[in-house]
Amino acid sequence: MANTSARMLRLLSLLQTHRYWPGAELADRLEVSPRTLRRDVDRLRELGYPVDASRGVAGGYQLQAGAAVPPLLLDDDEAVAIAVGLRVSAVAGFEETSVRALAKLIQLLPPRLRRRIDALRAVSAPALGGGPALDAAVLTTLAMACRGEERLRFDYTPREGEGSSRYVEPHHLVPIGRRWYLLAWDLDRGDWRSFRVDRLAGPALTGARFRPREIPGGDPAQWLRSRMSKIPSRYDVSVVLETAAGSVRSLIGQYGTVDELGESSCRMHMSADDLSWPVMVLGVLGVRFTIESPDELRDAVRATAETLLQGATPPPGQPSSHSVA
Repeated sequence: MANTSARMLRLLSLLQTHRYWPGAELADRLEVSPRTLRRDVDRLRELGYPVDASRGVAGGYQLQAGAAVPPLLLDDDEAVAIAVGLRVSAVAGFEETSVRALAKLIQLLPPRLRRRIDALRAVSAPALGGGPALDAAVLTTLAMACRGEERLRFDYTPREGEGSSRYVEPHHLVPIGRRWYLLAWDLDRGDWRSFRVDRLAGPALTGARFRPREIPGGDPAQWLRSRMSKIPSRYDVSVVLETAAGSVRSLIGQYGTVDELGESSCRMHMSADDLSWPVMVLGVLGVRFTIESPDELRDAVRATAETLLQGATPPPGQPSSHSVA
C-alpha cells in the first residue's frame, strides 16, 4: 500500500478487532515488510494507541484497551447499525447521551449512509412505550442545532391554542419523565421558552450562528422543572390500590407519588395530560383498585376493559380453548 495514511488506517482497523496478530500475517495483510510494519506500529503508539508487541519467531501485535476512547473505524454496515440503534434509544426515551451521540455520528456520515438510515427508519415499527411517539429525525436535527449553536425555525402546536412558526436559539434538549423538551431563547418573544418535542414539526437549520446565553440558575433541567410545576396538568389522578406501596413506586418511578395506607394498600397520585399512562399502570399492576378521581379515568378504564374483553372472546362457532370436551 503506497499511501502511508491509508495503510495506517487499515492497520488500526485490523488491530481494533483486539485479536493477537502474528507479525508475518499482519505484514502480509498490509502488503508491507516487517520493518515497515514496526514503523507503523511505532507511529500508532506515538498517537496514543496502546499496542503490545512480542518478539521471537511467533512474535506479533495486539491492541490493548486504553484509558481513553480512540477513534473507531467502522465499515458501512457497522455505522448504519450504530446510528439506527441510537435512533431507537433516543425515541424510546433513553438518556440524553443517545441523542448527543446520534447528532455527532450523523454529521460524520456520507450521504449514501444517511439515505440507508432514513430508509430503515421509514419501514421500522415504533417501540411500545408510555410516552408520545417521536420522530428521531426531528430529535437529531434539534440536537445538531444545540451542538452547533445554530438558530432554528420550526412549527409548534401548544396543548391549547393555534400553531405558530417559531424562530429560536436552541440551547438544550432535556428529557423529563416520558417526554423530551427543547429549551431555547425565543427570538420573536425575547425570552426563554420550552417546547415539547412531540408537538414540534419541520425543524430547519438556518445556518445563522449564535453565542449561547446563560441559563437562569445554570441548570436547564431544574429551570424546566420549576416552570412545569406552575403549569396545571389536564388530569389529577388519585387511585387507591390493594397492594404494597413499594411495588407501585417501582413501576411509576418519578411519574407520580405513592402514599402508604397500610401494609397492603396505598394511594397513587399522578398528574397527566392524557389518561393512557394511568390506564396502562393499572393494567400492569393487576390488583384491585378504586378510582377516586377523575371521572374520565373510570371511562377510560371501562373502554379499555371492553376492548380487551372483546378481543379475548372467541368468534361465533369457535370453541374456547378452556371449554370442557
